[in-house]
Amino acid sequence: MNALPKFDDIKILVAGDVMLDRYWFGDVNRISPEAPVPVLKVQRVEERPGGAANVARNIAALGAHCMLLSVVGTDEAGTSLERLLSEHGHLTALLHRDPSISTIIKLRAIARHQQLLRIDFETAPSHEILHAVLADFRAQLPLADVVILSDYGKGGLAHIVEMIQLAREAGKPVLVDPKGDDYQRYRGATVLTPNLKEFREVAGSWKNEAELSKKAGELRTELKLDALLVTRSEDGMSLYRDHEVLHEPTHTREVFDVSGAGDTVIATLAVMLASGADLSDAMRVANRAAGIVVGKLGTASVTREEIVRDMELATEGFKA
Repeated sequence: MNALPKFDDIKILVAGDVMLDRYWFGDVNRISPEAPVPVLKVQRVEERPGGAANVARNIAALGAHCMLLSVVGTDEAGTSLERLLSEHGHLTALLHRDPSISTIIKLRAIARHQQLLRIDFETAPSHEILHAVLADFRAQLPLADVVILSDYGKGGLAHIVEMIQLAREAGKPVLVDPKGDDYQRYRGATVLTPNLKEFREVAGSWKNEAELSKKAGELRTELKLDALLVTRSEDGMSLYRDHEVLHEPTHTREVFDVSGAGDTVIATLAVMLASGADLSDAMRVANRAAGIVVGKLGTASVTREEIVRDMELATEGFKA
């Protein structure tokens, strides 16, 4: 692929677990007298959309339109998340408020660019609210070019089997970011995008690339997937589809923070496929986007302009 298409007319439907990523930045200059732990003196607090909300933010940053469906609590964190999402153009969020839960929060304490501690707050949403999300999914599906189901294992995708079936019946490609060891619930998806650790939890260990490819092929066939894309951190990513295995090396220049990189990968993959790109080209661009985003602190997004510039730099370096 020599040029990156524009994504202005693309519409992506995202459903899954949203969360608020909260960061406490400060300095550590002493150990607590109460216990042998560092004392963080907080100097700055930041909040960012996390989980499926970060996937949606990445889609909007690329210039495509995104409809996000999920659940939050009737609390301050839910209000903060709605506000953060409203700041992104091209992004519409239908977040159902569930008074029985607390909005999922991932709180990270950071000193000198090092994470000291992460604290998670989470509660699974109620069945009534999840039925309302499913109704929204049915209503929004005809408007979407591609569907992303972002599963963080927090209970927001209780109806994922039905969602995949509805999308495929409507002729919509379905990309799933999986979680846990029950991949049967993802049967019939277009593409699954586990990382290497997640894939190992389901397929078991392997001794070499040939054995890895065999396990990937078996899983793809068993789940009736069009393709399986395994992200491999510093080793790039591998695409497994019928009679073909493609490996793409990493384009990372400096790894600063890998959190949220999978969100960037699946968001970029979706907008590329919606633009008409082949899956192999979509993987290459998604790999570049991942290489850019891990150079940023915390959950972050990548713009189309950043990817274009990265491709130009790579071309210049090749010519040199």
